[in-house]
Amino acid sequence: MNKSLITPMPLTKWYDGLAQYQQQGIAHVLATVVAVNGSAPRELQSKMIVTLDACCDTLGGGSLEHDVTITARQLLNGEINATDARSAKPLKEGKSQKAQAVRRDAVYTKHYPLGATLAQCCGGSVTVMFECFNVTPPMSLLVFGAGHVAAALMSILAELPCQVDWVDSRPEMFERYLTHSVGNVDGQVTYQLPTHIRPHIDEDPVDFIQPFVAKSIKSVLENASTKKGTQYFILVMTHDHSIDFDLVRATLDAYVKTGIDSSSLPYLGCISSATKAKRFRDRLIQRDYSEQIVDKLTMPIGLNTGGKEPMAVAISIAAQVMRLYNDL
Repeated sequence: MNKSLITPMPLTKWYDGLAQYQQQGIAHVLATVVAVNGSAPRELQSKMIVTLDACCDTLGGGSLEHDVTITARQLLNGEINATDARSAKPLKEGKSQKAQAVRRDAVYTKHYPLGATLAQCCGGSVTVMFECFNVTPPMSLLVFGAGHVAAALMSILAELPCQVDWVDSRPEMFERYLTHSVGNVDGQVTYQLPTHIRPHIDEDPVDFIQPFVAKSIKSVLENASTKKGTQYFILVMTHDHSIDFDLVRATLDAYVKTGIDSSSLPYLGCISSATKAKRFRDRLIQRDYSEQIVDKLTMPIGLNTGGKEPMAVAISIAAQVMRLYNDL
């Protein structure tokens, strides 16, 4: 292949990466050059973004950037002791998980002499500031139903760092969000929604529950040191009470199969009146679900804030979700 015909991939700018990772709730570090003495690869206030598996932009300098990337990932993994602000040191044996979590919420700085240690010949030095974001896993929501309340809720969730899978069996409910563009390839459907809100049209929405519960359990086990409150939420608000009941039952069945402490399971909420809530609970008890597992169902959903307009109900749901997520 003629190398002259190869077009290099454009470098992703740090601000584009920052916007993307902030919106998607992905853990990342913003590394900034905050001091420069003498000759250095980049100027003051140069920045790059580092995640556990990607980088955006550059601080230059080869070995300098390599060490910055390693240090950023050590911070994301809670592996650096905060007691020495001049150099990165691994956590001592027996350091508590709580100390690791607190460490990752702080701002960290590191000084780099650009000499033989880094195999640099610049002769100057730089100081890099590391700021961690989204270290605590973001909220993850599985929302069933695309009616008025759900649509209002999405306008709120669009402004929050979270991951949303939004499911309905009726294609027409998502038509308002369709992007009608001649640039669509092979009839690919795109929506005018933030990238962290993913619509799904499926005639059997129950299929989404088991994978979501499994993912939540895996996350709880992997992030025990940073978990503050509830991270995973299942919100049932379809147009059909029988579908709501099937989704609630399927979720409770998935909970029973896990065999783990119920406090580690996702939040399950269903929109309802007091009458509907009592009917659902009675039917579940009649079907031999234990009171302990039925108590995992929050119904009616949301905080009692007053107001029955779709946005008022959506606000009450979002408030309850945020309260549980932040363990307030």
